[in-house]
Amino acid sequence: MNKKSIEDIDLKGRKVLARVDFNVPLDDNLKITDDNRIQKAMETISYVIQTQGKLILMSHLGRPKGERKDEFSLKPVAEHLSELLKKPVRLLNDCIGDEVKMVVDQMNEGEVVLLENLRFHKGETKNDPEFAKKLAELGDVFVNDAFGTCHRAHASTEGITHYLDSVSGFLVKKEIEYFSKILTSSAKPFIFILGGAKVSDKIPVIENMIDKADCLLIGGAMAYTFMKVQGIDVGFSRVEKESFEIVEKILKKAKEKEVGILLPVDHVVTDDIKEATNVKTTEGASVDSGWMAVDIGPKTIELFCDKIKEAKTIVWNGPVGIFEKDVFAKGSLAIATAIAKSEATSVIGGGDTAAAVAKFSLAGEMSHISTGGGASLEYLEGKVLPGVAALDDK
Repeated sequence: MNKKSIEDIDLKGRKVLARVDFNVPLDDNLKITDDNRIQKAMETISYVIQTQGKLILMSHLGRPKGERKDEFSLKPVAEHLSELLKKPVRLLNDCIGDEVKMVVDQMNEGEVVLLENLRFHKGETKNDPEFAKKLAELGDVFVNDAFGTCHRAHASTEGITHYLDSVSGFLVKKEIEYFSKILTSSAKPFIFILGGAKVSDKIPVIENMIDKADCLLIGGAMAYTFMKVQGIDVGFSRVEKESFEIVEKILKKAKEKEVGILLPVDHVVTDDIKEATNVKTTEGASVDSGWMAVDIGPKTIELFCDKIKEAKTIVWNGPVGIFEKDVFAKGSLAIATAIAKSEATSVIGGGDTAAAVAKFSLAGEMSHISTGGGASLEYLEGKVLPGVAALDDK
């Protein structure tokens, strides 16, 4: 998509209303436990400050469902951001209203303020035009740098674009560039690695990728539904019976398109996930009764990694085992390592996959790690994201 970015407009002296994703995890003492989302927005924030714009940041936090609740205040974010920027970031008491507008109108160039949680107002998620208009009145230009919310047509992502010149921040620009490349002009061979728990969540992605990828590597719990459909015993591994029919259609379509679908040929299995005292590796693809597959086995690791070595483009969405437990993490670690060593363009999508790559300290070796779980999934499905589509064309 040929969309305008923050670099395409003059910001000096202008009020820059920027949608960011500061929906960070907080502990019981309302302390931030992971500031990754704030760090990801720093390039855009710093750029606005350096170009002498007046920066008004807006975000949601949690699900207050249209009510003001102290535990969902952005106060911890404002404090943390002040430390990162080494300058004061004032948290305003609301995101709209006369008092907010008065403070914004008195801002100096290079100053930063943070509006209070957008979702304290029902109008945000309902994309209420009146609420969007009130937000727009605070700025001269709108910058969207919250890719994780771009698949939602909310007031701060889509509604606001009807009133202001609207461009992407650096984070959203990077996401658009990588996903557009993947979907329209990916270098071949293109390998799509799919894991995670549920087939039903990924059906549209699989169907779209069969038209684009040369080979699909399927691991994780979703693999067992594919195997069961093919008559392979999977013990008491997780299976979605309601997805059998669609899986049969996917396998048929892949065969017609001559797209390879590789499934595990061996597994790491256990009879108790919690205790994990009895753990063994199967000889072949079938799993004995009373056992559950929890990771791909060594033969599958070799099979998958050989395919990864051949690839020029790799997209990975979903771990191939219960990576949170080290004993079940070998498959995901091997795949992450193989991708890190590859010279292919690699895009990591989905929160769990990003968490796995981070756990293995390999995030810096990937071409791109998407910041939007649901948004990246919908992009891979071939859907148009409202928050991206609404931005100004070049």
